[in-house]
Amino acid sequence: MNPCKIYLKPKEELRILQGHPWVFSNEVDRLEGTIQSGEIAYVYSHRNIFLGKGFLNTASKILVRILSKSEQEMIDRSFFQRLIEKSNQSRMDLGYQNSYRVLFGESDGIPGLIVDKYGDYLSVQILSLGIDMRKDMFVEILVELFKPKGIYERSDVPVRKKEGLELFKGVIYGQVPEKIRIKENQLTMEVDIINGQKTGSFLDQQDNHDAVKAYVKNKKVLDCFSHIGGFGLHAAYHGASEVTCLDISESAVQQIRHNANLNELKQVKAVQKDVFDALREYQQSQIKFDMIILDPPAFAKKNEDIKKAYQGYKDINLQALKLIEPDGYLMSCSCSHYMNPSLFLEMLMDASNDAKRVTQMVEFRIQGKDHPALLGSDESLYLKCVILRVK
Repeated sequence: MNPCKIYLKPKEELRILQGHPWVFSNEVDRLEGTIQSGEIAYVYSHRNIFLGKGFLNTASKILVRILSKSEQEMIDRSFFQRLIEKSNQSRMDLGYQNSYRVLFGESDGIPGLIVDKYGDYLSVQILSLGIDMRKDMFVEILVELFKPKGIYERSDVPVRKKEGLELFKGVIYGQVPEKIRIKENQLTMEVDIINGQKTGSFLDQQDNHDAVKAYVKNKKVLDCFSHIGGFGLHAAYHGASEVTCLDISESAVQQIRHNANLNELKQVKAVQKDVFDALREYQQSQIKFDMIILDPPAFAKKNEDIKKAYQGYKDINLQALKLIEPDGYLMSCSCSHYMNPSLFLEMLMDASNDAKRVTQMVEFRIQGKDHPALLGSDESLYLKCVILRVK
């Protein structure tokens, strides 16, 4: 069988040379050899310079996801095991122990595969055909390396349809309970990897949750879009005098209360409320806070959403800024990579001006160190977390 060889159009190789692992179908001049989706394809520049090789999928706009820049390297079980071992070791070297992202797809060299560790259990997400075809092999590797009690697959995201894959969720090894207790920094948290957000929880915010420590001692804190209470519970743990957690989901509110009880955090109040409505009601009642945390869902899930998303982000930040005591703090987050860092800062400046508040940026943070951003791949730098002092 002749290997599939893909030749790009002139000047289309620059992005790949800079480290981006995707080859888009509209960048391709021609294909030669055996074209078989899910198998290895070799990618060359228009001048026949080898650029990399990876899994082919002719049903996707992402024609090839590059795995190796070496023409001779074998893409086999040991290749993937080495990458997963190396990725996990890097997290352990950074101090992660109980719950963290083991492997972050493209950033860690295996595009289309996410592996998260929740205590004694693993949650995986498969986003590409080549990985999906080798699922059994990856399960074997993960069982050998981590010896988990169970592995749950959360491949229930719409992006799989772009790969020609069906959505799927379910136990793929051992047994997985409905709720799992993990250690997040110093707290005990109960998470739901079967029905919870993303692969079960927002592991990418763990480091940012703990970063509230410097701002909350003896302070009155409002945590908006609380999910299971990550920011609010950390604020209480680090000495906040009063914490209000807001979420529109009754289930989330119940989980916040449960996790607060687990950690004996008596000063936490969880309220089921639409955040946009609540912020305006606080203004009408002239209720103020020393710190407000905004961690909304992604308002921009595609590039066309940016204009509307900008207004949504500006609105909640503007309303929050009006509620913060002088020299208090706003912690504002966005998890949409389309809302790039410069645009996010522009929005915060815009909101500050309209709120007639002078703000100072104290910190600019991104996703946790277990979610490294690959330079050359804008998609991997998606989470922004800015802390402003409000004058």
